[in-house]
Amino acid sequence: MKTLLKSEELIQFLGAIYLFSRLNFAWWWFPALILVPDLGMIGYVINPAVGAVLYNIVHHKGLAIVIGLFGLMTGNPYLMLTGIVLFAHSSMDRMLGYGLKYFDSFKHTSLESL
Repeated sequence: MKTLLKSEELIQFLGAIYLFSRLNFAWWWFPALILVPDLGMIGYVINPAVGAVLYNIVHHKGLAIVIGLFGLMTGNPYLMLTGIVLFAHSSMDRMLGYGLKYFDSFKHTSLESL
């Protein structure tokens, strides 16, 4: 099951790369921005609960989709880019085994039991 889920995340990550390629941005924007969502971990400086909330908000694929679709509806390429990068980053993290976080510890994730 773990391999199946990781392959699903890989396909979603590749799909995000394809969507990025359809935008009118230089290719280097994607690798330059792919790790920016990890700034959401800054909340762990305060405590694990705040860190988990911020991390989970930034890494929620639903939020990425809403931002990207809002950008598509309004014709705003920067919002489309933001949504695609957030989605790609979340897929990449899950592919690598980093799930959404519980409030007690950074290492306690939704993918822990898989």
